Formats: sequence, C-alpha cells, structure tokens
Amino acid sequence: MDIQTGQIVRAPSPMESLEKQLSCPICLDMFTKPVVILPCQHNLCRSCANDLYDSKNPYHYSGGIFRCPTCRFEVVLDRHGVYGLQRNLLVENIIDIYKQQLEKETKELMCEVHEDEKINIYCMTCQTPTCSMCKVFGLHKDCEVSTLKTVYEAQKSELKNSIDLLGASNSCLQAMVTQMEETSKTVEENSQLQKQRLGEKFDLLYAILEERKGQLLEQITQEQDEKVVVVRSLIQQYNEQLQASIKLMDKASQTIANSSVAEFLIATKKLITEAKDASKCSHLQRPEPGFESMDHFTLFTDDVEAMLAKMDFGVVPFWQDPTATCNAI
Repeated sequence: MDIQTGQIVRAPSPMESLEKQLSCPICLDMFTKPVVILPCQHNLCRSCANDLYDSKNPYHYSGGIFRCPTCRFEVVLDRHGVYGLQRNLLVENIIDIYKQQLEKETKELMCEVHEDEKINIYCMTCQTPTCSMCKVFGLHKDCEVSTLKTVYEAQKSELKNSIDLLGASNSCLQAMVTQMEETSKTVEENSQLQKQRLGEKFDLLYAILEERKGQLLEQITQEQDEKVVVVRSLIQQYNEQLQASIKLMDKASQTIANSSVAEFLIATKKLITEAKDASKCSHLQRPEPGFESMDHFTLFTDDVEAMLAKMDFGVVPFWQDPTATCNAI
C-alpha cells in the first residue's frame, strides 16, 4: 500500500521487471537489435544510438565523440561511428527468449480453413504458415513442410544478416557522402583560386596593352608635332611673301597714280624687276602629296583578335573530352 495515497500498489510482475531492464534509455521501448554495449556497460539500440550520434554530428564526419545518454560517459568512435561499437549478444539473446515467452502467453493463430486447428507448420513449397490438417487433407497435402520454429530461426538469422549488411552498406554510403562533400568543397576552393589567377593574368594583359597603347599614341603625337612644325613654318614663309607682294603692289599702284612721266620712267624699271622677282618667289616649298596622311599608323589587329578569341585553358575539362571517364569511388 502507498502510505501517501492509501492505495494498494500492485508489485510488477517478473516479466514487466524484465521488460523494464530491457528498455532503451533513448526510445524507452524494448531494445531493437542490434544492441550495442558502451564501455560504461550501458546498452542502446544501435538505430537509436546512430540517430543520437547523427543529431550531434550534422556534417557526418567520420569518428568523433559519443556521450552515453545514461551516465554521460564519453566514448571515442572510430571511422565506422556507432557501427564500430560492440554488439551485446547476451542482451539480444535475452530479448529473443523474452519475445518467445510472450508469444507462448499470447493467443496462437488459428487456421482460416480449419478454424479449430492452430497454425503449427510452415509450407516450404507455398512459403506460408499453415496447419496440420491442411497438410494431411487440404491444399498443402503434396507440399514440403517444416516446423515453424525451424523456419522462424532460419528467417530470423537471414534477416539479422540483412540488417548487418544494410548497416555496413550505410557506413559505406555515409563515407561516400562525406567524401563527396569534401570533394565539392575542394572544387569550390580550387575554382575560386583559378578565378583569382585568371583575373591576375587578364590584369597583366590589360597592363601590357595599356603600356603599348601609350607608346603607339606617343609615336603618333611625335609625328603630328613634327609635321605641324613644318607646315606652320611654310605658312609663316607664305605670309611673309604675301605681305611683301601686297606692299609691292601698293607701291606700284601709287607710282602709276601719283608720279609724273619722268618720275614714273625712273621708278618703273626697278618696280618691274622687283615684281618679276616677287612672282618668282611665290613658288615656295610645299609639302609632298600625302604629307598630311597618318594612315601608316593604322594598327592591324586581326591576328591578335583571332588569337584572343581562341584563348583557352591548356587542359580540356574531362566532361568535354570524349575519351575521359569518371571512375566510381
């Protein structure tokens, strides 16, 4: 009796006490095999332990630290993770015995054809449980049969092996996922590095082009200055000759208008000579034909443009190489 409540408390049965001892501290249900045992001697369902480990290890790194949920003892895991922990076969066997006892205590299945007959054999031919009457008189009279326990143990063993294979396969898949994530990260890092190097290469090309552009512009400017000096010198000479010719014309016109016959005859001979000399001097030096052209500075870049258009990386990427193959990891 509970002193505080005054109610009669029923003592747990041995089966209930055993079930409590066989309960997982994570899912609070009976252990599901495989059962792993930690160095601190506490047991866990491997699936529960793996879920707990994955929740603490979102990036799925291999190995690491696993903390017991019961006593907080820390376990160092190898690259297999939880799947590298030792199985507690003793607890697994106790669970098997416990479940078998429960099956005996529960109502046995009855045959659907012979309602009064229990299902107690297994038809190997049809792959189904049946009763003895079906074997003697029914659908399975010509079939090969075996005991339920024999088939149960065989299929249970096969299922255990399948689970173990799945566990190993999951470990392999997890390792592949981890490796692929690392490969993806490395690809991103290498890509960023190559982008930086490519930018540096083009910056260097820009610098070279800018420097060469400056040199060529300087050559054009230099020839421009030299030609302008020559032309302006000729302009000055022509202007001086023009001014002298205008003065001579004015002088000749005044002589005609204002001089007497005798004065005119005395001055005209000299004026005629000066005018003839001045007309000869009008044929001064002039630039050669095409002097003003700057076409010889035309830059022919067709070959360079074609080369730049074809500029590419030295190695063909594997996805563009028809002979390349991607090996399985």
